[in-house]
Amino acid sequence: MKITVVTSNENKAREVASFFEGVADVAHTFLEIPEFRDNDVGVIAEEKARYAWNALRCPLIVDDTGFFISSLNGFPGPYAAYVLDTIGMEGILRLVEGTKDRSAYFETAIAYADEGGVIRVFRGVVDGTIVSPRGEEGFGYDPIFSVDGRTFAERTLGEKATMSHRGHALVALRRFLVSDGTFVELSEPNP
Repeated sequence: MKITVVTSNENKAREVASFFEGVADVAHTFLEIPEFRDNDVGVIAEEKARYAWNALRCPLIVDDTGFFISSLNGFPGPYAAYVLDTIGMEGILRLVEGTKDRSAYFETAIAYADEGGVIRVFRGVVDGTIVSPRGEEGFGYDPIFSVDGRTFAERTLGEKATMSHRGHALVALRRFLVSDGTFVELSEPNP
């Protein structure tokens, strides 16, 4: 099976390709997709998948991820990429400076469009804590997001894939593809 990952973020494409290694051929393509807005990352991912499928007409996945900080009432939420581009991790750290509650979570919604254009959404969530930047791996907010005492930037791609929000959503997608008969045999991901 071949799945096309539609994203402008090569790091996301590598993470997905690593997850499906040995199970499916993963292609990566960039497609200019309008920026859909909603407070639910699932709705955004579904709209992006619909647009991408109409343009490409092949099995594909797109995702949308939100970063939700408790002490900031869920900000930046589904606007995480925009906030990272504008105020960066340093801006987030300034916003939570002096707050006792540093809890946060990531939510990823992966929208899968099959060969007929039917779209299904799979979600993954991971809870963590905002910390001072640590680590050299990863991308985005990885240096300031800690799970079980280590940031995502302190983990290899393989370690992150087994526990991340995107990894959880990909596991749900794989389970669906196995139950649907698209994947005949499920092997463990080989990140």
